[in-house]
Amino acid sequence: MLTMPERYTLAPGFTISRVLTGLWQVADLERDGPALARDTAADALVPYSAAGYTTFDMADHYGSAEDIVGHYGARPGTPAVELLTKWVPEPGPITREQVRTAVDRARDRMNVASIDLLQFHAWAYSHPSWLDAMFYLDELRQEGLIRHLGMTNTDTAHLRVLIESGIPIVSNQVCYSLLDQRAAGAMAEYCQSRGVAILAFGTVAGGFLSDRWLNQPEPNWDALDTWSQMKYGRFIRAAGGWDALQRVLRAARQIADKHGVSIANVAVRTILDAPAVAGVIVGARLGQRAHIDDNARTSTLRLDESDRQQMGEVLQTLNVIPGDCGDEYRKPPYLTASGDLSHHVDVFPAPYPVVTDPSGRRRALSGTTWESLAGYSRAVRDGDRILVSGTTATHGERVIGGSDPAAQTHFVIDKITGAIESLGGRLEDVVRTRVYVSDLAHWEPIARAHGVRFAGIQPANTMVGAHLIGDEYLVEIEAEAVVGSR
Repeated sequence: MLTMPERYTLAPGFTISRVLTGLWQVADLERDGPALARDTAADALVPYSAAGYTTFDMADHYGSAEDIVGHYGARPGTPAVELLTKWVPEPGPITREQVRTAVDRARDRMNVASIDLLQFHAWAYSHPSWLDAMFYLDELRQEGLIRHLGMTNTDTAHLRVLIESGIPIVSNQVCYSLLDQRAAGAMAEYCQSRGVAILAFGTVAGGFLSDRWLNQPEPNWDALDTWSQMKYGRFIRAAGGWDALQRVLRAARQIADKHGVSIANVAVRTILDAPAVAGVIVGARLGQRAHIDDNARTSTLRLDESDRQQMGEVLQTLNVIPGDCGDEYRKPPYLTASGDLSHHVDVFPAPYPVVTDPSGRRRALSGTTWESLAGYSRAVRDGDRILVSGTTATHGERVIGGSDPAAQTHFVIDKITGAIESLGGRLEDVVRTRVYVSDLAHWEPIARAHGVRFAGIQPANTMVGAHLIGDEYLVEIEAEAVVGSR
């Protein structure tokens, strides 16, 4: 009897396959030549939807992936499918018109009136444009051009900033595998508390978490076949190297033998069973390699407690991938195909405008009404010293973070980071912070947020209770930095 693939209700009236078909490898297939033939590529989607794997994940930069699914969907008799895409704009200011243009372009390519799920990627949180983009995208959601909003490669702190600011996020797509367990901690806990689903990619680590690599010699890392292998080769090395991978593969093979499945099945099922996970994206090389039968085995596989314990013991021997979800795209070590951002981003514009006064001092201005009203700058640089004014969670006419003290704190630190970066420094240059708390009942979530952002920096710090100007503000922070102090 045919077993239909598992499905998950991502939002009311919107269900997806729990094993999604990822189309990021379209860009890899097209990197040395013209776009794939649309008819041939669309033909390769037919077996997936026929088998019940009707959810396809893509992005604006996955080569011609959006055009391919649009061509497929336009065919008479094509079954209903769920189309998830991403928008990954260049760093810098983002206007309402740019957002509409990007959404309309995706709608035209995919041949849909409304995008099922639009997922946004931010390159840097210190530039407030990423928040502008999300508020503009939410306007288009309310207009009906987007059904649901999601994020991709977003860390826990900034997912919290969005949710607590009232943006209705239904999912966050992040790297999550036996090698990379970052999403298992604070991310899963927060997602469960707010009803946000995790969509996991990288779960078979570019194919390294499969029988193909069990007991094989370490490859030449400089001569790999695909971008996926280049990227996840870096994850393997960060997790402890080839020996660490082999420990995981041997444990997965023992579990797979017990159930009569593959290592990849065990790798995917383990993540599917993790808290808050709605689905796992398995990549397809259209016209070359499909995983439909293997996906079906994953859907019927049921791991027991002894399996989970056995795998958990092995995972404890690995090095922890540093940072939170998505940090591989924002800070060293850059766990990307190239090992840096050279194939993603050319330049990061300064978050805030800077002016130089006659004395040579440089001033960064965030543009809030308070700065012009009271006659001060967000930050001033004098020599190697940067002084950042008391900063609240104000962005334009909005208070970011709602009534959540941690969310407000994270945005305040983003503004401080942006001011320091605009003046040529880094957050790591901060040597002192002063934190003013309007209600001492909030001291702990504020302190913990400060601890997350300043872990490893540990500046001198003072926290005091104070009556802040504006009842909506829960925290205000000022900072001092010395450029080059680290």
